[in-house]
Amino acid sequence: MASTLAHRPGTNSTSTSGSSGYRRGSVSSFPPQSRSPSHTSARDGPTPTPRGFPPHSVRDSNDSSNSPSTPSHDSSTRALKPAAARQQNRRLKSQYPADSSEKHVEYILVASFDIDRGSVMEHQYPSPISGDEHMLAALMLPDQAHVRSQDWTIFFLHKDTTTEEGAEEEAEKQEEKAQRRRRRRAKASRDDTDTQGDEARSFGDTDTLNDNEDDSGSDEEDDGRPEGPPLIYVLNLVNTKQDNTVKRGAVVKAMAICTRHSFLHIYKPLLLLALEEYFRAPVPETLASLYNAVNAMDLSLMPRLSLFERFILQASDAKDLFIEKFDQMIQQRMAEDASRNSLPSDDPPPQVLSPSKSSHKRYALPRDTHEFESRVLYNSVPVPIKVPTSLSPETVGDFSLIKLIQAFSTPHSVSPVAFPHHPHLTTSGPYTHPIIVLINALLTQKRIVFLGHNQPSGSVAEAVLAACALASGGLLRGFTRHAFPYTDLTKIDHLQKVPGFIAGVTNPAFANKPEWWDLLCDVPSGRMKISPKIEGVPVTEGLLFFQQQSSTASQTGAMGASTAGGAAGPSIHGAITAAGVSLSAGLGGSVGGPGLFGDPTGDNAFMASLLDSINQRHGESAIRSKFRLWVLKFTRLAAAFEECVYGASALYIGTTAASSPSGKNPKSDAANPGTNPALEGHGYVWPDSASKTRELAGNASRIEGWRSTRSYYTFITDHASLYERRPIKTLDLHHQHDRLRFLKMPPAASADIYLALCAVVASYDEICQFLTVVPESGGGLFYLSLALFHPRPDVRDKIRELLERIREHEAGRLFWAGMGRFAKLAVLRRQREGSDGTK
Repeated sequence: MASTLAHRPGTNSTSTSGSSGYRRGSVSSFPPQSRSPSHTSARDGPTPTPRGFPPHSVRDSNDSSNSPSTPSHDSSTRALKPAAARQQNRRLKSQYPADSSEKHVEYILVASFDIDRGSVMEHQYPSPISGDEHMLAALMLPDQAHVRSQDWTIFFLHKDTTTEEGAEEEAEKQEEKAQRRRRRRAKASRDDTDTQGDEARSFGDTDTLNDNEDDSGSDEEDDGRPEGPPLIYVLNLVNTKQDNTVKRGAVVKAMAICTRHSFLHIYKPLLLLALEEYFRAPVPETLASLYNAVNAMDLSLMPRLSLFERFILQASDAKDLFIEKFDQMIQQRMAEDASRNSLPSDDPPPQVLSPSKSSHKRYALPRDTHEFESRVLYNSVPVPIKVPTSLSPETVGDFSLIKLIQAFSTPHSVSPVAFPHHPHLTTSGPYTHPIIVLINALLTQKRIVFLGHNQPSGSVAEAVLAACALASGGLLRGFTRHAFPYTDLTKIDHLQKVPGFIAGVTNPAFANKPEWWDLLCDVPSGRMKISPKIEGVPVTEGLLFFQQQSSTASQTGAMGASTAGGAAGPSIHGAITAAGVSLSAGLGGSVGGPGLFGDPTGDNAFMASLLDSINQRHGESAIRSKFRLWVLKFTRLAAAFEECVYGASALYIGTTAASSPSGKNPKSDAANPGTNPALEGHGYVWPDSASKTRELAGNASRIEGWRSTRSYYTFITDHASLYERRPIKTLDLHHQHDRLRFLKMPPAASADIYLALCAVVASYDEICQFLTVVPESGGGLFYLSLALFHPRPDVRDKIRELLERIREHEAGRLFWAGMGRFAKLAVLRRQREGSDGTK
């Protein structure tokens, strides 16, 4: 197999004449480090297709099919929330601007199986994709595809930037993006000159975080990151048609869409229609109609959310969260339409002026802000499309974590099978839950194979994608770039060159080659197997540290037992041996009970809570939220571990002074740890040193295994980038909130924390950052609202003011709605007392 995809001139590829300079770098199904560079040549291709077709949320003014359940936009009757009204002065950006040169779909491929030649690439549109066409055709036609009428496959292509041409192309793209950012920022500065005031200054800038991100409109954020350029995601559909006139009695064809969007599952309905059409008319024009229709999809009304806004949206099930931003995007579009029609922007909407003209459009707000509704007109058939508004890193396609968990949990619960001991994988002993073994293997960069013998290739691909999201939790990266949702035996040599791969296969030969993998996940049986040839774990400084602590504590405990006549009390040695239970086993479980010291890491309690949530039908978003909290807790434990063992951690960046470097927006001394010792401290919170020792000792092997992986180093980079974009740098919000949540504190100490939070959480972005610390699944504003009953009147008043600011916030209003009635009445009582002048 060729290591890179080199163009073959004999292909029945399709390109548009009259266009020149359509240059592309080489691509491969393997990461750059596992292949050698190759040469590419210039390609011809069409000019970008304008995205002019209106989205599903855009309807003709005389459309009688408009459902009353869909909230239509009416600027004369619909009142904005106070927070949204304050944000109207800021112009929102689109995730996918209408004038962007980025195409939704870059290539469309068609392959077929020939009994004499094997897998053959029939057509490529709009131009030949540079590389080994036979390898692409083999990926598009998986093993045993002829025995099924339909099968889906997903695989990734890596762009080769090692060639001179590829490097020049990447440099040109980066320069183009930088120029576009500068133009937009300059325009935004001019637009904001007349809107600067006390209100805008106090409420903050919604685009503070956005300006630090790429404005190209792509959902990928890998450009400029250490991992390299974005992946090309390929969604492939295989159909088998019975035909007695051919040699094998069946015709097998596959059609694939190549896109930069990780939400490639939205194209499934279109692929179904297009492949059926291709069976009827196997000509390049069939591919051209699909290519033009998809790239005409309009997503320009989808607002671009900041980083913290995306975190909040992903953690919430509220269907109207950030609806104000969609409203503002519609307002901006109507103003642009009015300007183009030479109408003043304060006039009624176009459909009100001329309701009889079908050319005028009416804009509708989305039913669910988690998805943006659009449509694609393909062969005169409007196909509805729902695009995710907010995507997490390592989330590719449409998969189900619940399905993956149930597949491997059910056999384990019915008939547990002991795993051979491995410090990185079996962190809870030989009967560690298989899902925890899988997470540990992903975190410590083991070679993982999902085997689905006699299963559709789509089932193993879905398992691979779910596993990547499982370990990522929306926080860690580095999994999908080294994932192979489907591969076969012909690529095993290249696969072995990829460190820590996650691969999906259907050939049972993999099960007989334990030297090819470290963890084998058999999808049909729901069993996992640790390879007998897995590499051992070296002794690290962290493991020695806790071994020495255990040895010292053992000697101390023995001396105490001898002195007391054998009745020794609790010791640090017992704490380390038992390794404790995590205070946040809850991510879902309660602390305590007879098995308190039988769960070294809290993983058993976590899995019990997870399975209970699944049994109660909490839904996919709730399960993903639990794994996000688990991964967040793990990274905080790792930071505490490094500080304990090595004296410092790259996973923690110290707080800054209470005022910004420019001297603007100074904060009160109440929020400055430098002047208020009660606010010192950072990281994870334990009630005592013994609990800390137990938990860090229980996680020592897993943390040490993670510290040498690519996800660890990318997390350091991402964490530093996030810190620079955080509006609040004076406090560790997680640490201070955890102190309120887990510790019994005297009123004076809690007052310092409450007043500090009130001092730093004021603007829009600061409230967004604070809301990511208090997700609804973790109690929301409950622990903050307890300050309404604090003994000190000044604390009660400040918290009341903070809660009022949160209530006026676009997302905070939903957190306010989730507060208890008793707390809301306390806020109203404090308001009345303040107006009456009483305390």
